[in-house]
Amino acid sequence: MTFNTLLTEDRGAVRVITVNRPDKLNALNHATLTDLHAAFAAVAADAGVRAVVLTGAGPKAFVAGADIAEMNGLSPVQSRDFSRHGQALMTRIERLGKPVIGMLNGFALGGGLELAMACHLRIAADTAKIGQPEINLGLIPGFGGTQRLLRLAGRAATLELCLLGAPIGAERAMQLGIVNRVVPAAELEAATFAIAEQLANAAPQALRGILDAVLVGGEAPIDVGLDYETTPHRRRCAASSTPCSSAARRRSTSASITRRRASPSRSRPRT
Repeated sequence: MTFNTLLTEDRGAVRVITVNRPDKLNALNHATLTDLHAAFAAVAADAGVRAVVLTGAGPKAFVAGADIAEMNGLSPVQSRDFSRHGQALMTRIERLGKPVIGMLNGFALGGGLELAMACHLRIAADTAKIGQPEINLGLIPGFGGTQRLLRLAGRAATLELCLLGAPIGAERAMQLGIVNRVVPAAELEAATFAIAEQLANAAPQALRGILDAVLVGGEAPIDVGLDYETTPHRRRCAASSTPCSSAARRRSTSASITRRRASPSRSRPRT
């Protein structure tokens, strides 16, 4: 599969997806979002791909944000649809069921940070700059930045980054929990692919189970999240040669929540 705005290659069981608009600092326009949707759909359908590395072309940027030139020509309705298109992509990546590593080789700003936060792990070069600068354009983050940043870094850091709009360095981003590791720029690729290969060699059903339990179960009450680890449904999935879908697990979680809310034995007297 070829794309106008992406480069893809396989390194064993690791799929490498590169946003390839270096002259635009890999900014996300509608075509790039659409190509990324298709690229990750292909990953989901390919059992031979066990992990993904997502990065940007060139030495300057992972993704420097949404394409402002394109956004300036959008009507309010088109702008809303563009935001939803981006949000759907971030959810697709987050719920892929296979580990995705963001290799942050430079600027990860605005939509670029939102794209990075949809990845499951983020490895940053020590030269990377990270931020949500939309306020400087009179905008708010539109691809899930307020929500994922809140979950990664907490309320205080999210308000600082979104209200002030100033980028931060990679080391501070790691201190805040936004990135997992910071390495010298010259070592970024080697460090990232060492982790990617480790993940590609791990048990795929266990990887999927961890991702689902943390990302889906982690948004539910803790008793439901604990059930998500231990239900017979999950044990059957782990023993089966047929992968269990994230959608089926989310339906199981939803049903569990409904049963618990309906059960009088779970109700607690108010004090």
